[in-house]
Amino acid sequence: MQAWRVHTPGEPREVMRLEEVPEPVPGEGEVRLKVLAANVNFPDALLARGQYQIRPPLPFTPGVEICGETEDGRRVIANPSLPHGGFAEYVTAPARALLPAPESLDDAEAAALHIGYQTGWFGLHRRARLQAGETLLVHAAAGGVGSAAVQLGKAAGATVIGVVGGKAKVRTAEELGCDLVIDRTSEEAGGIAARVKEFTGGHGADVVYDPVGGDAYTASAKCVAFEGRIVVVGFASGTIPAPALNHALVKNYAVLGLHWGLYAAKDPASIAACHTELTRLAAEGAITPLVSERVPLAGAADAVQRLADGATTGRLVVVPALNGGGSR
Repeated sequence: MQAWRVHTPGEPREVMRLEEVPEPVPGEGEVRLKVLAANVNFPDALLARGQYQIRPPLPFTPGVEICGETEDGRRVIANPSLPHGGFAEYVTAPARALLPAPESLDDAEAAALHIGYQTGWFGLHRRARLQAGETLLVHAAAGGVGSAAVQLGKAAGATVIGVVGGKAKVRTAEELGCDLVIDRTSEEAGGIAARVKEFTGGHGADVVYDPVGGDAYTASAKCVAFEGRIVVVGFASGTIPAPALNHALVKNYAVLGLHWGLYAAKDPASIAACHTELTRLAAEGAITPLVSERVPLAGAADAVQRLADGATTGRLVVVPALNGGGSR
């Protein structure tokens, strides 16, 4: 079969190689799946660079979430067992962790439902306890992780402010349903916080969803509301902020960390319950993964690099059955 493999750490476009390799053999408690679609995630770039918290043995295949087909023909969502990741024609995955792919979503949409939406749901509901009528501020609102949080926030009855970078992403965030969109590239220093305060009548954001870190976190701390909650999801900017705890004390807000992967070890039943809720929301049309491109297997390395460079909107999904361009 064909699979992308990383032999040495580095930038994805430089170190990912498309090779002919043997099909993976399932271990104990695993099943083999045909890859129908593999969503591109920021951890794939970190894996290629050797910067992710999990470092599989070299060589390995990136790709941390897929929609796949079992040998008896069922469509499922799975996290492949590294080092045999999803940018390949076949993977292995733990049988106990398979989730049914929602009938309301196609293969590419189903592949993009899992990590981003589970992270958003746990961040907004389990950690921040978002309530209807509250104001939610989402950084990188037009990206894969941010767009999921926007949709989930709207589904929860929140007023959603989205922060994006560039005019094209402004349009995307507006189409997602953001009540206010702020283009950080056109704002002066301190502009994001000022816009949030102005829009909320001085109240600020009750919940902030931050997968960016760096300057995004700094802006968040300036405009978070009394008893507000900042959910730290990741550091796509490459800069890990150092929160001033005296500031959190004086303004009376909380900084909440979210490591979604821990729920698989600490509370696996909660992941299945969340998937049931996401499936319901998808069936009702309240959430639909924003798939901006479907690319063939040959385009996987380029897709991962573009995501790493911050040059994408929504989700890029690798579909092995595609030939040629295949994007839309």
